[in-house]
Amino acid sequence: MPLVAILWLDADEFEVGVLTAMTTAGSLLIGLPAGAWVDRWRKRAVMVNTDALRAALLMTLPLAWWADALSIWLLYALALGHGLLTILFEVGYTSYVPTLVGRDHLVEANSRIAAVRSTVSISGPGLAGPLVGWLGAPLTLIVSAAGMLLSALGMLRIRTVEVVRPEATDRQLIREVAEGLRFVLGHRLLRPMLFTDGFFSLFLVVYQTMLLVFLARQLDLSTSGIGSVLSAMACGGFVGALMAGRLIARVGPGPAIWLAPLCTAPAAALLPATSVGWPTWLAVAGLALLSFGGVVRLVAQAGLQQSITPDRLLGRMSATVRFVQLGSMPVAALLGGALGGLFGASAVLWIGTAGMTAAFLPALLSPLRATYRLPASESAAAH
Repeated sequence: MPLVAILWLDADEFEVGVLTAMTTAGSLLIGLPAGAWVDRWRKRAVMVNTDALRAALLMTLPLAWWADALSIWLLYALALGHGLLTILFEVGYTSYVPTLVGRDHLVEANSRIAAVRSTVSISGPGLAGPLVGWLGAPLTLIVSAAGMLLSALGMLRIRTVEVVRPEATDRQLIREVAEGLRFVLGHRLLRPMLFTDGFFSLFLVVYQTMLLVFLARQLDLSTSGIGSVLSAMACGGFVGALMAGRLIARVGPGPAIWLAPLCTAPAAALLPATSVGWPTWLAVAGLALLSFGGVVRLVAQAGLQQSITPDRLLGRMSATVRFVQLGSMPVAALLGGALGGLFGASAVLWIGTAGMTAAFLPALLSPLRATYRLPASESAAAH
């Protein structure tokens, strides 16, 4: 969608920022109640239905392009609707993993899922670049819609029986949301993870808001070139997913959460450094290292969160984490777009790099610093 805005609608930096904000605004709107809803429903059904609806929304864009009705306002609406459905999907997906693999295999499962996601992130932009050049960005979204439908069909093949809590007669949405908030904010490990993740995500979105603008306008890359850069960046995430289990076992899940941004986020500065003559290949390597650290941190974080949360609160824990992680993103996207309009894309990339690097502090100054193994599953129930 950002490429549609940049290349087909000639959107300026602020409009690209608004579009990025729309993709994550769903977290502010339904982020917290989504967890309570998903805890009530069968999670596989949530994921299948949201995938089908997201595919239908994506198909609207090429149809609008064909009918000569494409506008930035339509992009905003589609991005918002897609983001709302994605919140429900992601909360359901995160909560479903312990049901499928058990609590003793969470790091291994999350590493493998991250590896598959990174593989798709490598091949996706690499395919998208030529497709955008050949078909145009609007028609390329048909491929994205097909991917959503394939995802839904894949999940329909899962045969694991999911246990759903019996219906309670005195359920109140506000009370259930508050219970999830109290659990996350009151837990000595979940709380610093929440702050670290939220801070990192804020500046990551500031950075990402101007990433495509910088690649397309400062480096003058073609759509194929942009796709190649994004694929190379995703390669770092793939390597991170393959190595996450061993790295986390060596340093511990808690230290991995603060070491990852401290050691890898500074490499994101290599991209804006190309403005003063640094080679582009070095900038691409920096993006790959940023992605490597991000995946290692997320695998460690997911394993800890899932292991210390009781089953009945998994949806609300996930929703609370995503509310903080994604809730700041619309503001961050608008901020990135506004700063880009004032100071240029390069300056925004420097600011984003500094913020992502500083995100290690909440985790370092907490019990995560000495959390060297996943807590036993019994501790989740006892808590």
